[in-house]
Amino acid sequence: MGNAAVLNNTSTSSTAQNILCYDPEDVSSNGYKVRNPLKFPAPLMVFQLSVISLTSLLIDAGLKPLGQPSLVAQVLGGIIFGPSLLGHLESVRETMFPTRGVMALETAATFGVLFNLFAIGVECDSKRMFRPGKKAIIIGVTVMFTSLGSTMALAMLIKHFVVMDPLLAKALPIVAASQCVIGFPNVCSLLKEMQLLNTDQGRLATSSAMFCDIIGLTLASVGFIKLQLEKEHTMAQKLGSIVSPLILVIFTVFSIRPAIKKTLRLRPEEKPVGENYFVCVLILVLLYVLTAETVGQHYLFGSLVLGMAIPEGPPLGAALIRKLHYPVGKVLYPVFLTTSGLKTDIFTIHFKSLWVIALLVLFGVLVKIVIMMIITRYTGLTIQDSVILGLILNARGICDVVFFNLWRVSQALSDEHFAVAIMLSVVLVMVIITPLIRFLFRALEQQAPTMRRTIQHSKPDSELRILVCVHDLQSVPTMVNLLEASNATEQSPIGVIALVLIELVGRAAPLLITYNHSQGAIPQDASISLQIINALRQYELAFESCVTLQPFTDITHYELMPEDICRLALDQNATIMILPFHKHWEIDGSIGTVSRAIQTINTKVLRKAPCSVGILVDRGILKGSMATLSNQGNIYHVAVVYIGGPDDAESLAYGARMARHKNVSITIIRFLMFGYDNARERKLDNSLIEAVRYENSTNENFVYEEHVTRDGVGLSASLRGLEDRFDLIVVGRHHEDSPLLVGLGAWSECPELGVVGDFLASTDIGFTASILVVQQQRIRGKWTSRTMKPVVNNQDGQYPDMNNAINNGISTPRVSISSDHPRWEITIDRTN
Repeated sequence: MGNAAVLNNTSTSSTAQNILCYDPEDVSSNGYKVRNPLKFPAPLMVFQLSVISLTSLLIDAGLKPLGQPSLVAQVLGGIIFGPSLLGHLESVRETMFPTRGVMALETAATFGVLFNLFAIGVECDSKRMFRPGKKAIIIGVTVMFTSLGSTMALAMLIKHFVVMDPLLAKALPIVAASQCVIGFPNVCSLLKEMQLLNTDQGRLATSSAMFCDIIGLTLASVGFIKLQLEKEHTMAQKLGSIVSPLILVIFTVFSIRPAIKKTLRLRPEEKPVGENYFVCVLILVLLYVLTAETVGQHYLFGSLVLGMAIPEGPPLGAALIRKLHYPVGKVLYPVFLTTSGLKTDIFTIHFKSLWVIALLVLFGVLVKIVIMMIITRYTGLTIQDSVILGLILNARGICDVVFFNLWRVSQALSDEHFAVAIMLSVVLVMVIITPLIRFLFRALEQQAPTMRRTIQHSKPDSELRILVCVHDLQSVPTMVNLLEASNATEQSPIGVIALVLIELVGRAAPLLITYNHSQGAIPQDASISLQIINALRQYELAFESCVTLQPFTDITHYELMPEDICRLALDQNATIMILPFHKHWEIDGSIGTVSRAIQTINTKVLRKAPCSVGILVDRGILKGSMATLSNQGNIYHVAVVYIGGPDDAESLAYGARMARHKNVSITIIRFLMFGYDNARERKLDNSLIEAVRYENSTNENFVYEEHVTRDGVGLSASLRGLEDRFDLIVVGRHHEDSPLLVGLGAWSECPELGVVGDFLASTDIGFTASILVVQQQRIRGKWTSRTMKPVVNNQDGQYPDMNNAINNGISTPRVSISSDHPRWEITIDRTN
C-alpha cells in the first residue's frame, strides 16, 4: 500500500482537501514505450518546470515592446494554465497540472522564493537601510503610514455602507493593509528592469523602500509572534515565542556576520571565493529556515535575516549572487509566481467583490501619489518628480504575492478574493504604472537644457571642466598626461571631475560615492578607486593653484553607466568628457583585454552626451614608459589631424589650448583633396586654422602641415607616415562625408571612433601613439555650428590683422606668416 498525502486542491475551494496515494519507489518511468512519463512525479515536475519557463519567456517577449515587466508575464503564465483558461479544461488540467503534482511543484516554488529572498537580503546594503537619509525617511514613513490609515479608513466605510458577504468583509482590511506595502524587492526589481536604478528618483525610491522594509519586517514579525501567542498556553511558552526571534536576530548580527567577515579576511585576497564557502552558506540558509520555523516565525524570515548578514558585494556577496542568479532567479522563482497564477480562478469572482476591491486598490495607488505631491515642500522635489516617485513606490512584486499567499493559506482570503487581489493589486497595477513611469521619464529627458558646452565655444580664459572616466589603473598615466597637456593656468584653470567606473555585482542598489580629503570607510569593491583617485590627486597637488579635483565612484550595472556619466557631466557643468577605450594593449603591441561593455557605454554616451566627448585610445604602455608628463622632462608631441567639420574644429580648439603649454609640441596636419573645392567649407576651415596660426606665430613648438591627396588611398598613406612621430594624436570623430574618406570605412571595427579614428587605432598600422577621438557636443542630435566662434579668441587686439584675415577667408599661402617659416610644410600627393 502506498503512502498517503493530504494536499490542498489549488483549483477548487481553499477548504477542500484531496487524499492521494502514491508509491514512493515509483518516481520515474521506464520510457514512453512502457508507461506515460507524465504519470510519474519526476518527469511530470521536469515537464511542468519546462512549460512554465518557456511560457513565461514567450509572454515576456511579447509584452516587452509594450514596456511591461517580467512579473506580469510570469503571473499571466500561471493564469493561462490555471482554472481561469486552459486549466478549466479537464483534459489539460489532469495532463499538465494534476493534483498529484502539486506537492512537488509547490516545494520547488518554496525553494525558489526562499533563495530569492536570501539573494535580496545579500544585495541589500544594511548600512543604507538604517541610515537612509532624512529625505528618504520622510518619504517612507509619510507615504507608508498615510496610505495605511487612508485605505483602512476607506475599507471600514465600505464595510459600514455596503452590504456584503462575511468573506468579503473579512478580506477588505487585508487588501487595504497590502496597499501600504513599499517593498524594496518590488521597487528594485521594477527599476532594474526599466534601467532607472541610478536616476535621482530611483535612488531616492530605493532608499525609502529599504527603510520601509525595516518597518514592514518588524510588523510582520510582531504579527507572527501574536499568532504564536494565541497557540501557547503557559507563560514560559509565550515568553519563548517573544524572545526567540530577538535572540536569532541578535545572534546573527553579533556572531554570524562578524564570523563571516573574519573568515573572508583570512583568505588570500587574490583568490576567488572557493566552492566550500558557497556550500557552507547554502547549508546555513537551510538551518536558518528551520530555526525560523522552530521559533514560530515564517521560514522566509530566516532566509532574509541571514541574507542581510552576508557582506554585500565582492568577494562573497558577489559570488553568491552570480551562482544563484540563473537556477533561482530564472527558474525556481518564476515557478513561485506562476503557481500563484495557477491558484487564480476568475470564474469564482463576483461583480461586487471586483468593484469593491478595485476601488480600494485604485484609492491606495492615488493616495501614494497625492501624498508625494503634498510633501514636496519638505522633500525639495518638483511636482513631476513627486508623481514619478509616487508611481515607483506603488510597484508590486514578490512582497505582495507572498503577502496574499500567506493570507490565502491561513484562509483569511478565499480563492475568489485571492484571485481579485492578484489580478487587480498586482498585475493590473503593474500594467498601468510601468508605461506611465516610462512616459514621464521621457518627458523629463526632452526638457534637458541645451546650453553649449564645448571647448570651441567656451569663454576666453574660463575654467576648462573635464570629466575623466577611468575603470582601471593602467590608463591613469596617459590620462594624467592628457590633463597636464591641457595647460592649466591661474587665468584659465582646469576643474577635473574624476569618475571611477566599477561594475555592480552582489548589490541591489547602485552607489555614487563622493569623496573628500578626509574620506572614511568605503565599500570593499570600491577599494581600487582609492588608488586611481590618489594618482589623480598627485596631479592636483602638483598644480594646486590652478587645478581642482572632484572625485566620484560609480558602482552600478554597465548598462546604467551611460546615464550616470551624462548626468554627472550635466550637474558638474563639464566642457568635455574623456572616456576610456574598450581595448587594452600589451607591451608587445598585441591586444590584451577587450571589454564590449565599455564599448557599449561609449556608444550610448556619444548619442546623449550634454557636452563634447573624447575617447582616449591608450597606448602609453607601448612607449616603454608610463611616466607622467611632469616627470618626463621631455617635450610631449601632439598632432591634430584636420579634415573638416565640427568635430575637427573641436579637436583644433583643444590643440590650440595645448599649444600654450611650454612642454607640448603641437603639429596641425590638414588634409585637402586635390581638385576638390567647396568654397564655403574651405573658407570656414581657413578661418579656424588661421586663428590658431596667428596665435602661435612665435611658438617654436608649433608646426603646421598641409597634405594634398587625391583619394582615400593617399590619405591612408599619409596617416601611416605619422608613425612614431607623436605621443598623442587628436582627431575628430565625424567629417561630414568628406570625399577623402571614401573606402576607408569599409572595414571599420570600432564605429564609435569614426573612420579616421578607427584607422589610427587599428593594430595593423603599428602605431605607438595614443589617440584622442573628439566629438563636439550635439544639441538634440545636431551639430553646433563651428562658425559661431573661432577656436582662438583675439583679445585686446593682440593680433591686429587676424580679424581681417578671418573675415576675408584668406587662403593659407597668403597669410602674414611667410612661406619660408620653418614650421610650415605643404605636401602634395602627385601619384596618378
